[in-house]
Amino acid sequence: MDFYYMPPSAPCRAVEMTAKAVGVELKKHIVDLTKGEHLKPEFVKINPQHTIPTVVDGDFALWESRAIMTYLCEKYDSSKKWYPECPKMRAVINQRMYFDMGVLYKSFADYYYPQIMKKAPADPEMFKKIEQAFEFLNTFLDGKQFAAGDVVTVADITLLATVTNFEAAKFDLSKYANVAKWYETCKTVVPGYAENVEAMAAFKKYFDN
Repeated sequence: MDFYYMPPSAPCRAVEMTAKAVGVELKKHIVDLTKGEHLKPEFVKINPQHTIPTVVDGDFALWESRAIMTYLCEKYDSSKKWYPECPKMRAVINQRMYFDMGVLYKSFADYYYPQIMKKAPADPEMFKKIEQAFEFLNTFLDGKQFAAGDVVTVADITLLATVTNFEAAKFDLSKYANVAKWYETCKTVVPGYAENVEAMAAFKKYFDN
């Protein structure tokens, strides 16, 4: 399966971990957004939205990381472990994934990206959105080992990729006991976590500076 990505990207790392979890080998193609490679005609032909991550599985192309992740699980995870078929369980997994996309990851992007890309000053109001997002996640995890219950699922993978960003940014997770405990557990049970951290290293330099 062809995989178009940038290594530091949290959504891309989430797809990589999911592929490893379900046993899919990815043929990797780096698309450097900073060089405008996503706008090349050959890539736009594959993905008219010219976004990453993008996968091509035979004659089927798909983008948006969480759509890719569930596709990988539905097609290749014969155990049904990562995206269980129970409608209620799957609904909770979907909610957690949408929460990551629209709240948690968004809060990271809204606060940190302007500082990194535009050298803008930190916005305290955007930081409050981060704190609120972690309060929500902490509540979701109350009395639960994983994001959607007591078994690890694809919801944990997408959240793990995002929280890895926050750790690299030196955000204090210790204030959110449930999140901190969950994060340590995910490090040991999600396939590809080490590679996830390694890929994040290129991004971490912005926070070290």
